[in-house]
Amino acid sequence: MQYFVVMIDYGRRGREAVVDPEITRREVIARIASGEYRNVSFIHEIAENSVEDVTEALLTEAALPEIPPEDLDLQASRLDHVRDLRKHERT
Repeated sequence: MQYFVVMIDYGRRGREAVVDPEITRREVIARIASGEYRNVSFIHEIAENSVEDVTEALLTEAALPEIPPEDLDLQASRLDHVRDLRKHERT
């Protein structure tokens, strides 16, 4: 059996361990990327009789956006940047 333990830190309100044997690695990454899991203290992967800390790997995977190259509009990005720079000009 394999499952993940996600420890979420709520600061002064305490901590919560989310343990769901039905959740997959991909679902954990999706929940981190969507913001459902915030302030993650650690993520442990439990498999058979071993425990592995996979926090850094999963947080890194969740931070990488998957943007297909055809969806990029470089001209719009450049124009947005120019508009943002104009906001800070002194008049």
